Amino acid sequence: MLSKWPLTFACLVMCGCSYSSSTSGTGIATGTAVQTTPGAMPAGAGRGAARGAADPRIAPRVPASFPESWRFAAGESATFAPNAMAVSNSELASRAANQILERGGNAVDAAVALGFALAVTWPEAGNIGGGGYMIIRLADGRTAALDYREVAPSAASRDMYLDSAGNLTDRSVTGHLASGVPGAVAGMARALERYGTMTLREVMQPAIALARDGFVIDTALASSIRNSERTRLFAGASLFFPGGVPLASGTRLVQPELARTLEAIAANGPAGFYRGWVADSLVAEMQRGGGIISLNDLRSYAPRERRPIQSTYRGFTLLAMPPSSSGGVTMTEAHNILETWPASAKYGSAQWYHTVASAYQRAFIDRNSKLGDPDFISVPLERLTSKSYAAQLRAGINPLRATPTRVVDSTMQALPREPMNTTHYSVTDSFGNAVATTTTLNGSWGSGVWVRGAGFFLNNEMDDFAAQPGMPNMFGLVQGEQNAIAPGKRMLSAMSPTIVLDSANQVLLVAGAAGGPTIITGTSQVILNVLDHRMTLADAMRAPRLHHQALPDSLTIEQGGVAPAVQDSLRAMGWSLRPLRALVNVNAIMRVRGGWEGVSEPRRSGGAVGH
Repeated sequence: MLSKWPLTFACLVMCGCSYSSSTSGTGIATGTAVQTTPGAMPAGAGRGAARGAADPRIAPRVPASFPESWRFAAGESATFAPNAMAVSNSELASRAANQILERGGNAVDAAVALGFALAVTWPEAGNIGGGGYMIIRLADGRTAALDYREVAPSAASRDMYLDSAGNLTDRSVTGHLASGVPGAVAGMARALERYGTMTLREVMQPAIALARDGFVIDTALASSIRNSERTRLFAGASLFFPGGVPLASGTRLVQPELARTLEAIAANGPAGFYRGWVADSLVAEMQRGGGIISLNDLRSYAPRERRPIQSTYRGFTLLAMPPSSSGGVTMTEAHNILETWPASAKYGSAQWYHTVASAYQRAFIDRNSKLGDPDFISVPLERLTSKSYAAQLRAGINPLRATPTRVVDSTMQALPREPMNTTHYSVTDSFGNAVATTTTLNGSWGSGVWVRGAGFFLNNEMDDFAAQPGMPNMFGLVQGEQNAIAPGKRMLSAMSPTIVLDSANQVLLVAGAAGGPTIITGTSQVILNVLDHRMTLADAMRAPRLHHQALPDSLTIEQGGVAPAVQDSLRAMGWSLRPLRALVNVNAIMRVRGGWEGVSEPRRSGGAVGH
C-alpha cells in the first residue's frame, strides 16, 4: 500500500493539478509512476494507455449549432488532461479525487475519495446518510454494478404514510420517518475492497481534512443553504443557520462532528458507521423524532453487486445500471427505439424532438409499471431491453403526429416533474479504468434530519416508494404495486450512471446526472449528442435538452433552446410544450485524442479536475 496521507488538505490546493469551475481550462501537469495493481493495466501499459497508439481513430467532431436565443454558445472548450480526470458538482471534491489519482490510485480509489469528499462539500446531495449506484469498467474488461440504494427499515409497512382517512401525508418527505437505511458507506467501502488499490483511510483523508479544517462556502452552496427549508426544522440548523441566519458565501464551514464520524469509518471500515457510537447516535436520533431505523437495520444492511445492463447503440456499447435503478432499462429501451431509424434526424429539428420524445414517452410507460427491486418482484429485463420489443414500440409511433399517452397506455395517471436533488460524478484514470457514480439523499438536504453528534443528514428516500400505489408521491411519480413499501426493500430510482465503449471496446464516455426522472433523459441526450451528432463533449453538455416521462403528457423543453419555427411545428404535430429554465444536472468525461476531456454541468456549479 502507499504511504499514509498527510494530515492537512493543503496538498490539494498546491498539487498543481488543472481544474475548471463549470466551464473550461487546460490540464497540463503530469506525475505519477505506473503501478501494477488490481484494476490497473499490465506493466508498460499505464500512464497514457487510454490514449496511446493502440487507440482507434477518434471520429472528428462536428460543430454544433444552437438557436440564437439559447443561453450557451457552441464551440466552447472543455477541461483537458492527458492522464486522468474527475468531474463532479464540487470542485474541491474533484480535486480530492485527482490527488488520489496522482498518488497512483486507480479510478475506483479516486471515486470513493470523491464520494466521501462530496459528503462534506456538497451536503445537499453528497452524503453518508443516503445511498447510490456505481458502474465500474476496468481496463482488463471486467465490469461491475454496485447497488447501495437505501432499504426500507424492518418496521416499515405498506400504508405507513397514509392518515386515518387513507390520504397520503408528507411524512415520507420531511422528518425522521422519511429515511431509509443508508447504504453509501457500505457501498463505497465494498467498491474499494473489491476493485480499489488503496486503503479506506488513505482515500478518506481529503474528506476528513475538509471536514476538520473547513472550506470556504461558494455562492452555489450558500444559495442551497439559504433555500433548504427542511434543514431549518432540525438540529442541523445550529450549524447551517447560526442564530437563525443562513451561512453566507465566503464563510468558512468547519464540521468537527462529521470529521469525527469520517475518522471512525476510516479506522474501522463500515463497522465504524453501522455499529458503535455512530450507529448509536443515528438510532438515538430516530427515537427522538419517531423514526423507525433500528440498530439491527444498520447491522444487517448490505450492498448488492449486480450485472450491468449491456446494450448496443449504432455500434457502441453502453454499460448501465439495472434495477433497483430504472435508469439503465429505460435508457436502453429508448435507445433501441431510436436505433430503428437508420439515422438520427438533424439535431434541434422538429423531427428530432418528435422521435426522441416519442421514444422516451414509451420507455417511461414501462418504467413506471414494470420496474422495482428485483429481490422482491420479477422484472422482465430481457423483454424490455430487447431490440425486437423496441421494434414493436416503434411501429406505434406516427412519424407526423404525437400520440397521447392515454392512447399509448390508458392506465397512466398524471405526474408532475421531480426536482433535481441528486449528484453524479465521473472518474477515469491513466490505466484505462472508469467509474460512473450517482448518489443521493433524494430531496435536497434529504429529510432535513441531522444526526446530532455525528454531523450528517439523513435521506428521505422512502418517498421514492409508491407510498400509495397508483397515486403520485410528493415528487409526482405515479407507480404501481411493484414499488410498494415492504421491509428490507429497495425503492425504485431513476439514477443512471453509464459508461460508453467504442468499437474497439475502449472507454469513450462516462456520464450520469441528477434530476429525478430527468436523469434518464439528460444522460441519454448527452450520449446521443456525442454518438449521433458527433458533438464535442462541451457542446453535448451545453446543447438544449428535452424531457418526456409519459405523464404529464407534455414535452418539456428549455427556455430559449427551441427555435420558434420548430416550436410551431411541434405544436402542429400535437405536442404540448412545457418550457423550463433548465433541465437536469450532468457531469461527464470523454476520451479524446491525447487524453480526456471533462465537463461539469454548465447549468450548475462544479469542477472538472485532471492531470
